[in-house]
Amino acid sequence: MKTVWVDVRPYNKKIATTALESGADAIIVDKGYTKKIKELGRINTIAPDGDIILGKNVVEVKITDKKDEIKAALLGKNKTVIVETSDWMIIPLENLIAQSDKIFAVVKNLSELEVALGILEKGVSGVVLKNFKIQDITKAIQKVKYPKTKIQLQKFIIDKVDAAGMGDRVCVDTCTRMNPGEGMLVGNTSMGLFFVHSETEVNPYVEPRPFRVNAGGIHAYVLSPENKTNYLSELKSGDKVLIVNYKGETQIGIVGRVKIERRPMLYIQAHTENTIERFSIILQNAETIRLVNTHGKPLSVVSLKKGDAVLGYLLKSARHFGLSVEETILEK
Repeated sequence: MKTVWVDVRPYNKKIATTALESGADAIIVDKGYTKKIKELGRINTIAPDGDIILGKNVVEVKITDKKDEIKAALLGKNKTVIVETSDWMIIPLENLIAQSDKIFAVVKNLSELEVALGILEKGVSGVVLKNFKIQDITKAIQKVKYPKTKIQLQKFIIDKVDAAGMGDRVCVDTCTRMNPGEGMLVGNTSMGLFFVHSETEVNPYVEPRPFRVNAGGIHAYVLSPENKTNYLSELKSGDKVLIVNYKGETQIGIVGRVKIERRPMLYIQAHTENTIERFSIILQNAETIRLVNTHGKPLSVVSLKKGDAVLGYLLKSARHFGLSVEETILEK
């Protein structure tokens, strides 16, 4: 995840407050203003007397010619470098990003932000919002910290649904209010994940819990940001998971709490139309647990039957410590 700092020089309380409330990682201020920032809330400051020392840990370079670019590249070997160009130019940033992973780009509007994040595909390590319109600060920080991406969901055709006995299942409670048609991608193997719906539906048994996904057995994989996976058993408060809707649109959710309880479980197996491989998931045997059909509607696991079509997601490679690896791994 990329980092976003907001430059509040000269000091402006309204801009500083907006940056803090929008989730900025740090605020750049002049010497003597760190105390004022700390009175607003808990956030790092970047200043000659800040939490991060400007001029020591972080340096600023304004690029006007090739000499400045070379200077920034050399500094970037050991320090974080904030790069500003007189005219917003892509080529110097491309060269710097190729040589250092500590380059922050100064951006002054949303258009510059989009370009900076996409340079050389991986983009800069972070951005500094400078002279930004105050009404655009929140939008910019959301783009950097919680980017919305889109993935290609697949049709999974159910092969079997069997009682699996008792097991430990995980409820993932997030700090996000999910809407109908949203949930998480979970599976017994990392290659094929099922779209498990959030508890947004009204039912006669319990009140809706739109922050929750009853996600399955503790052994299962759940998709996380940046195409990584986690075991459900290892999730904890403060971690990040990927929330997806039936269109494949994603957002990042923060885990607020994880509940693990022993419950009766179901084994569900499915295949796609384009592969002979079988994918599976183990979910709690309860009416309130739902997958999602191809029309984006929740489908309770207790009414699930062979031939039903639900949504899922195929990962192209196996996982090692949650990261994609190109090696032979057999999961069954």
